[in-house]
Amino acid sequence: MEIAAHRRAWRAILAVCGLALFGSVADLRAGTLLAPGPGVLVRKSAEPFGAFAFAISGGSLWQKWFALKDRLDDDMVQLALCDGDRDNCASPAALKLLAIVDQARSREGRARLGETNRAINLAIKAANDGTDDVWSSPLATFERGAGDCEDFAIAKLAALRLAGVATEDLRLVVVRDTLAGEAHAVAAARLDGHWLMLDNRRMAMVEDEHARTYQPLFVVYQSAVMKYVDEPVRFSMVAPEAR
Repeated sequence: MEIAAHRRAWRAILAVCGLALFGSVADLRAGTLLAPGPGVLVRKSAEPFGAFAFAISGGSLWQKWFALKDRLDDDMVQLALCDGDRDNCASPAALKLLAIVDQARSREGRARLGETNRAINLAIKAANDGTDDVWSSPLATFERGAGDCEDFAIAKLAALRLAGVATEDLRLVVVRDTLAGEAHAVAAARLDGHWLMLDNRRMAMVEDEHARTYQPLFVVYQSAVMKYVDEPVRFSMVAPEAR
């Protein structure tokens, strides 16, 4: 009972201090306006890939995320506890992940993101969940030592959050790999106004606009799953001709 109460107290502290893995939907920023041609404005989303997204309340991906959410919050509590008292940490998986966090904390900016991407890509063996496609929490993935694309992405986001990256600068993006003809998941981190993809399929990070073989499908938040629309919203600035 004491352990459960202790975890609940830490979860409340983490929520207040902003240590949850992602921010809320209220943290979404407004889009920007670009001028592609005379008489037309394209409203470009501030989200990865520059496309707009809207909240959904059902579907298999929504169910997977919200089935994972409580376990993810518990992991962040355990990681915070172990981070503050390494000698008494009873989780080898937490200590292994925190070692990656320590390396990330020693770097700044792009180097911090790149170190996290590289270290987690090397720490976890790529493995397919099969037809079940279970979304695992970071500690479950590190205990197993293997995971598929979304498990890599979730672990990277947890590590970056612990390393000091702001929640509003982190996303989990589900895309369609048009070359492989399959769905794929990546972590995305915003740096100096640009979104970088942290992908388990490559060590080097690329900006979203250069990931041309990835078609964005969904973007995931702490309290919402958002579905991308196909095209940016266009506004005509030319008055219609008189009839």
